[in-house]
Amino acid sequence: MRRGYLFVVLAAGMWGTLGIFAKYIYRYGVDSFTIVFWRVLLALVILGTYIVLFLRESPFTTRRLWFYTLYGLVGVFAFYTLYFYTVKISSVGFAVLLVYTAPAFSVLLGKLVFGEPITGEKALALAMVLFGVILVGGNVDLNVSNLALITGIGTGFTYALYGVLAKVGVRKEKPERVLFMTLLFGLVFLAPFSKFSVPLGALPYLLGLAFFPTFLGYTLYNHALKQVEVSRASIVATVEPVVAIVLAYLLFGESLTPLQLMGGVLIVGASIIVHMREEKGS
Repeated sequence: MRRGYLFVVLAAGMWGTLGIFAKYIYRYGVDSFTIVFWRVLLALVILGTYIVLFLRESPFTTRRLWFYTLYGLVGVFAFYTLYFYTVKISSVGFAVLLVYTAPAFSVLLGKLVFGEPITGEKALALAMVLFGVILVGGNVDLNVSNLALITGIGTGFTYALYGVLAKVGVRKEKPERVLFMTLLFGLVFLAPFSKFSVPLGALPYLLGLAFFPTFLGYTLYNHALKQVEVSRASIVATVEPVVAIVLAYLLFGESLTPLQLMGGVLIVGASIIVHMREEKGS
């Protein structure tokens, strides 16, 4: 497996822990925007420390501030705002389902922005992923408002834009600094909606949320995008919900149905297809 694909799989594995940490944090009555604010703030501290101590550089840059403003607005603030609003007016299951329309947008944006070809195996893998996510999602209530449908699709679109903007960013800058500046501007946009204070008992889980799915997950993904097409990376990254349902089964005893397992197999199979076909073509 090429290192770039390995990084995508590892990143998706880190993202799959997000729901686990969130479930513990919600027990303390912390609202969604405050969770996201602390997630980003703590991740900035961890990432900034890593850049200074291990890369021996400054995490800040004054170049392309307009780009990081846009990136933070779209990839952090808009994505999370649309996601949590969709959850509010529909359900978590429906919101998660619509997030994974992202690979479809990524294939189209990859073609438009980077000239990435839309190949037969990509189309097959995309179909497998979309069907697999529906199966993994289980019994999701699709009787929702038109507004929920629009915001849900918007969530998938902004999720796809994160990958596109990341690939643009890492062409001229180290992946860690791109992530730091993006999170920094995202934090500025999130701050007005946060309550700031959180119960002391929630801090260890917020720290885990900042370290694993945020610092590790996005750092690995940004590094992967230096080597992997954004369309292929987005398809492979859909192993995230598979990791999430397996962890939920192991840690919380949540149900794991044959249909969900079948969906997981389809998603993993799609990831293998886009990797193996590119290997043969390289």
